[in-house]
Amino acid sequence: MTAIAKELPVRRRPLRRSIRRYARRLPIWIGVSILLVVVLYPQVWMVLGSFKSQSEFLSNPALSLPTQWRFDNYITALTTGNIGLNYLNSLIVTVPSVILIVFIGVAAGYALEIMVWRGRGGVLLYVLAGIMVPGQMILVPLFIAYFKIGITDSYLPLILTYTVMGLPLTTFLMATYFRSVPREVFEAATVDGCGPLRSFWVVGLPMMKNAIFTIGTVQFFSVWNDLLIALTFTTRPAMATIQVGLLSLGDEYGSTQYGPLFAAVSLNILVLMVVFIVLNKRIMAGMAAGSVKG
Repeated sequence: MTAIAKELPVRRRPLRRSIRRYARRLPIWIGVSILLVVVLYPQVWMVLGSFKSQSEFLSNPALSLPTQWRFDNYITALTTGNIGLNYLNSLIVTVPSVILIVFIGVAAGYALEIMVWRGRGGVLLYVLAGIMVPGQMILVPLFIAYFKIGITDSYLPLILTYTVMGLPLTTFLMATYFRSVPREVFEAATVDGCGPLRSFWVVGLPMMKNAIFTIGTVQFFSVWNDLLIALTFTTRPAMATIQVGLLSLGDEYGSTQYGPLFAAVSLNILVLMVVFIVLNKRIMAGMAAGSVKG
């Protein structure tokens, strides 16, 4: 009996430690659960609304299930709302813009951080000043300049504007990523006979793959979700991007068909979710790479 009595407190200690550990984690779980509800509530509301009729949307509770699942809302969004054409226009504008932003930003970051030349510190400060300039301030002068050049009736103003506005932040971030790479790597490449250009292509660019995916994804979301610039430089409905196209689902009297509108927004978010899920691991790796000094 005495031996059993001595063993009982010993057996209870792991249980007490487990209870204390779970008690410490309980506030974290509660906080995460609240954040999940805050994030998922509008998503569920939007998806359910995309299957409802106009009367259901206005009269029934927000999270109520549709009495009849109206898939024709998606057909209306793709046909009447021209969402398919708007998707194509967004791809035509976004893909070249992101490619230019990333390539020029990587090259500029390499030149400002790895190459040694007089005045590079001042140039970096000049580039950083571009982050402080609000894009809204230069839209009207840009539109006048594009009109005088004669390129307003094309996708070129959008691509040029997105590229220029995305370059300062991309250049700064790429310079930070290059700073985390040991300088000895590039010195060894120079000893082996690599010039600055070859060192960039053979050594620098391959080491920046995760950073390129991270910055490219951030810029993709930024360009794809833009409304102001696209609305300013879109001169014809046939050139409208997805964000501008969503405005066409409301008429000139302010009446909005919520079912097709929510269906179009759901399709828009679906593309962004697929991009993020596919590139999630590379994004996390790229975010961690810039914070570690090699």
